[in-house]
Amino acid sequence: MREKLRSAWGLYLYFFKIGWFTFGGGWSIVAQMQTDFVEKKKVIDSQELLDIVSVGRSLPGTMIGNVAYLFGYHQCGVLGGVLAVLGIITPPLVILSIVTLFYHSFRDNVYVARALVGVRAVVAPVILSAVWKLQKAGSALPKPLFYGLMAVGCVLSFVFQISSVLVVLAGVAFGVGYHLMMRKKEAAEA
Repeated sequence: MREKLRSAWGLYLYFFKIGWFTFGGGWSIVAQMQTDFVEKKKVIDSQELLDIVSVGRSLPGTMIGNVAYLFGYHQCGVLGGVLAVLGIITPPLVILSIVTLFYHSFRDNVYVARALVGVRAVVAPVILSAVWKLQKAGSALPKPLFYGLMAVGCVLSFVFQISSVLVVLAGVAFGVGYHLMMRKKEAAEA
């Protein structure tokens, strides 16, 4: 029990530390988790992180809060999940409180505006890096057919402006249908 508490507290501290950098909707945190927990500590593999991110992204709420909870739960149960979420939300809460308090000073400050432009410019490569690392592991799109599904999802989202929720639900239906079809095929061959 004492070891689990220490591990859960360690999750709080980890997410508190990286929570100061949740620019890009949390994808920068996913990239950091990939480096720290998959590549360095090897406590999970790329497929597990991809599964956590996929579920966290698909659920209501903030993606990174969901991912933090799911990862914390995976590592230390409910306590780990709760402390991971508290760790990830504390820094933005502090930052937002300060920005709100001094909003009128920040709103028209040219340096703040330029700093935010710089942050936005570097967030895109960080997000692409996270996606690339997850894909490089070979588990994000296990079959060439899923590249086609990804392309269809992009077209539905960008060209036809279909709701992301509907695109995700269609992806879920396709994935489940594909799995059932493969099981049926394997059973017929056996």
